[in-house]
Amino acid sequence: MSMLLLALDLGGTFVFGLSGATAGVKHKLDLFGVLVLSFVATNTGGIIRDLLIGAIPPATISDWRYIAAGLAPGLITFYGHPIVKRLADPVLVFDAAGLALFAVSGSLNALDYAVNPLAAVLLGVLTGVGGGIARDILMGEIPAVLHRDIYAVAALAGSSVAVIGYMLGLPQLAIAIAGAILCFGIRIIAIRRHWNLPTARQG
Repeated sequence: MSMLLLALDLGGTFVFGLSGATAGVKHKLDLFGVLVLSFVATNTGGIIRDLLIGAIPPATISDWRYIAAGLAPGLITFYGHPIVKRLADPVLVFDAAGLALFAVSGSLNALDYAVNPLAAVLLGVLTGVGGGIARDILMGEIPAVLHRDIYAVAALAGSSVAVIGYMLGLPQLAIAIAGAILCFGIRIIAIRRHWNLPTARQG
């Protein structure tokens, strides 16, 4: 379980780092700015989750592997942006992948600390959306989770699958993969088909 959670966390950290760094390059930030966005996008959700479940100090600031996985994407993107840019809609794709991995790892980490299932689902969502919210705020944008596409709902679906599978005693790797695929799939389809939640009528 611990190795699976570590792999999911580091994987989510790296791809969210690519998302944050790509946004930084897009906004013409310097190297320091790109690294800051990379680190913030990768670690915000995890730090908040760890503080809430009592995992102190948070792994993202006490384990060098998380720090490296958060900064390395910034360097890779800054110096190799033309290569990263060739991918279709790189920010959105990396963001969706990070969302999926973090939603699953966040909920499983919470369960590992004996958090009740409902809270574990919500912590999975928080882990998934926290980095994207911080990234968007630093870029002076309204966080996508609040107004665009299906975002938090995708994280909710993925973390719910992981928690339900855990409660049923299903294999950890299988439920992690299933939850991540479901979250990623919903997010990508929502982007491609411009799915949005309803907004309030004005006037």
